[in-house]
Amino acid sequence: MVGPTRPQFVLFGSSIVQLSFSHGGWGSILTDIYARKADIVLRGYYGWNSRRAVEVLNQIFPKDAAVQPVLVIVYFGGNDSMGPHSSGLGPHVPLPEYIENMRKIAVHLKSLSDTIRIIFLSCPPVDEERVRSGTSGIFSELVRTNELCQKYSEACIELCQEMGVKVVDLFSALQKRSDWTTACFTDGIHLAAEGSKVVVEEILKVLKEAEWSPSLYWKSMHTEFPEDSTYYLVAADGKTTLNPSEWTFHREIQWD
Repeated sequence: MVGPTRPQFVLFGSSIVQLSFSHGGWGSILTDIYARKADIVLRGYYGWNSRRAVEVLNQIFPKDAAVQPVLVIVYFGGNDSMGPHSSGLGPHVPLPEYIENMRKIAVHLKSLSDTIRIIFLSCPPVDEERVRSGTSGIFSELVRTNELCQKYSEACIELCQEMGVKVVDLFSALQKRSDWTTACFTDGIHLAAEGSKVVVEEILKVLKEAEWSPSLYWKSMHTEFPEDSTYYLVAADGKTTLNPSEWTFHREIQWD
């Protein structure tokens, strides 16, 4: 550990989480937005489904950890929603089991502390044509359709509403763009920079609107070492220095 201690945000999920620091990903954007405010911790696992996540939940989030996260953003569902393989192998998880697995994840996370906050991300859509053309020679019997994605997305949202967990409807959010199939994905499944921007916008909206105390909205959180210093760059008046602690002009998007 290094100090000072900051609030810890954990990103937990499958490949959309693991790759969230690639291709201008949403994890890297959040890390920039929360610089000097919170530490973004990545726990993403390519190819995982909710069943695999439940198996190791106690190892990733031990209840006796000295420091518990203040926020966990969870994404599982894309791999679960894939059609079952005739061999019985593969990532498919039947919808009723997926719902119960996600319930188990939420219950476990809530047990870590009285103040932990949770956001679930629902299953996003896919570009079916690109998925078929890009994977036909690699995978066996790959079935990934938006009909299935929507069912798992809706189930996740319904569960969150039942449990009082915040949720981002990625299935709907990405499709608000008319060019979502070409702009939002690198391969028809995983997020390109434009898709990640949608994810960040939706997460920030939840964080801004949530009536949480303390607030986890970035503009409301304490900035580390915010005080003025004579060591900073000298202003045009030649007498004062410019405090850069809250500067955001470097960002491609001025996030709200």
